[in-house]
Amino acid sequence: DLLDGRLLFAIPKKGRLHDKCLELLSGADIQFRRHNRLDVCVVMNHPIALVFLPAADIPSFVGNGNVDLGITGHDVIIEANMQDQITEVQRLGFGKCALQVQTLEDSSFNSVEDLAGKRVVTSFDVIAGAYFAEIDERLNLTGDSKTKIQYVGGSVEAACALGLADGIGDSNNISESGDTMRAAGLHAIATVLQTEAVLIKSNVPHRAHHAPLIDLIASRIAGVVAAGKYVVCEYNIRRELVSQAATITPGRRAPTISPLEEEGWVAISSLVEKKSVANTMDQLMKIGAEDILVFNLDNCRV
Repeated sequence: DLLDGRLLFAIPKKGRLHDKCLELLSGADIQFRRHNRLDVCVVMNHPIALVFLPAADIPSFVGNGNVDLGITGHDVIIEANMQDQITEVQRLGFGKCALQVQTLEDSSFNSVEDLAGKRVVTSFDVIAGAYFAEIDERLNLTGDSKTKIQYVGGSVEAACALGLADGIGDSNNISESGDTMRAAGLHAIATVLQTEAVLIKSNVPHRAHHAPLIDLIASRIAGVVAAGKYVVCEYNIRRELVSQAATITPGRRAPTISPLEEEGWVAISSLVEKKSVANTMDQLMKIGAEDILVFNLDNCRV
């Protein structure tokens, strides 16, 4: 059996997380060939087999110990009620979404309290049910007056316009700035949960001998994630301005400072968050830094 003795690593087989996961595996030097879109393939340079599963199924497979590692959404874990059976090893920085309560823009529902006791349609009925149960309890809603949660598998945003619901619980891709929501004539009245892709492992592993390999893969993936988050910023500056410069580019531990051949000048190298690098360069120029260079990272260990 090709899978005997191999660590089993579950990957979303399609959807918004799939392509990003493949990039992550490549960055971690996990080499494989998936023939004819088979759902199981063997890694060539490690004793690992990749198992391609629906993202919604991965928490159960990992939590029950059927596979050793997995990547899925934080929201999917909670929806599957598996948060007590798995450990989130690493947040991965992609697949970021906000699970929101949304209503039609021209409706009279402007808060979740307004919506309590009404009809809510969602693909996340566990999360939405728990959220509105707390609101119902706070508002002393009981019996038939409680909020009615109805599950639908897709096209949730159409439910209000079609008269199926007074409000919906739906995920809003943060990178899309709510375009889909607004196109459906909806607006958000509350955020239930912020979520993103996570690397997970089981709290009850069935193959304890894989622990060192799990740690190795987790370390490599953390390096890829960090490399996507940071850049290296290098620049020259007069020695008397080093304290100001170090405030702007403190690095993760401390900046690297090297003397230059020219008297009174030093070179500084520091890790800077990619999202703030333009502002960082502007601040460095203001205090007199010169020859400011920025380098992307392919991989790192931090």
